[in-house]
Amino acid sequence: VARALAEDLTPLGDLSAAILPPDSRAEARLVVREPGVIAGTACAAETFSQVDEAITTAWEVSDGDRVPGGQVLAVVTGPLASVLTAERTALNFMGHLSGIATRTRQFVDAAAPLRVWDTRKTIPGLRSLQKAAVRAGGARNHRGNLSDWVMFKDNHLTALGIDEAVRRARDEWPGRTVHVECDAIDQVRQALAAGADALLLDNMSPEEIRRCVAVADEHAASAGTRRALLEVSGGITLETVGNYAHTGADVVSSGSLTNSSPVLDIGLDIEVR
Repeated sequence: VARALAEDLTPLGDLSAAILPPDSRAEARLVVREPGVIAGTACAAETFSQVDEAITTAWEVSDGDRVPGGQVLAVVTGPLASVLTAERTALNFMGHLSGIATRTRQFVDAAAPLRVWDTRKTIPGLRSLQKAAVRAGGARNHRGNLSDWVMFKDNHLTALGIDEAVRRARDEWPGRTVHVECDAIDQVRQALAAGADALLLDNMSPEEIRRCVAVADEHAASAGTRRALLEVSGGITLETVGNYAHTGADVVSSGSLTNSSPVLDIGLDIEVR
């Protein structure tokens, strides 16, 4: 929030608001213009607070709430100039994060009973906020960053085969999850034999996913172990995710939750006193 406000107020502050009468006060309502799921309330409240501690924000909703168009989200009261200075930054946070939560909820509904994960396809500097918005929408977070666990994508495997990659990961980072991307069923067999904890099944059709699930089930049964977690990913959209819902995989991930969600239309209706 501090960085966002500095972006708006450097170097001379809010020139327009500075001209307003200092004794003018406002009672404003944050109103959502269309149906959606709310996220970013803490960012909006922090924006008003950092601009002027005299501004009060009374929330009528919480992150994760599904709301109809026209719903009042909060009542904001304080000096008119300060409220106007904070307005756009607060709305930018709420609109962007609520847009992610809204699209995520749509994805979760379409994918059920598959669980939904996000990815690291986030705006630099905003990852923690975007991932919180994903949780508000009912999904769960994939890796927060590259330190969370070992994940071998196709580009890693160009230098190391699957067997060697998993072996080295077990040696270097014992106790950490080892996740291997597979784009063919032969790679699935290799990753399972190597002892990977999780497999990312990349750019596969629903039928291919079912075959991979069968292979993983058979491997777990013969080894007497828990089946590796199976993640479906790659080019899956809100329109197509339902085709994967009953393939037997565990989770589906999509970068579109954070990199392609439209902003939820939220406005600030002000009454001057």
